[in-house]
Amino acid sequence: MIDHLGVAVSDLGRSRAFYEQALAPLGYAPLMVFDEAIGFGVAPKPDFWLSAGEPGMPSLHVAFGARTRGDVDAFHAAALAAGGRDNGAPGLRTHYHPDYYGAFVLDPDGHNIEAVCHAPA
Repeated sequence: MIDHLGVAVSDLGRSRAFYEQALAPLGYAPLMVFDEAIGFGVAPKPDFWLSAGEPGMPSLHVAFGARTRGDVDAFHAAALAAGGRDNGAPGLRTHYHPDYYGAFVLDPDGHNIEAVCHAPA
């Protein structure tokens, strides 16, 4: 299952205004706002992220939902063994929420691929 998706945009403010208006009829709103990223979704969880940057760089961010933290660890190890490049070792990312446990790899084309578990330890 895909947990969330992120895209880079050239003007974060302009894109925020566009997506706030365009996605409002679907119940989407900004739920998490950082200096360089905005997470949209239907409360309580954002699943569509905008980040400041050059469009297409990084090309894409896709996060796959994992059942357990062990599955996140296994994903990271398997992706590195398959030729992926580390982009964030398995661990907690408490700036998202206290139980956010994720790992990141870059695929052969540089796409940022993540596995994330939201369950407590």
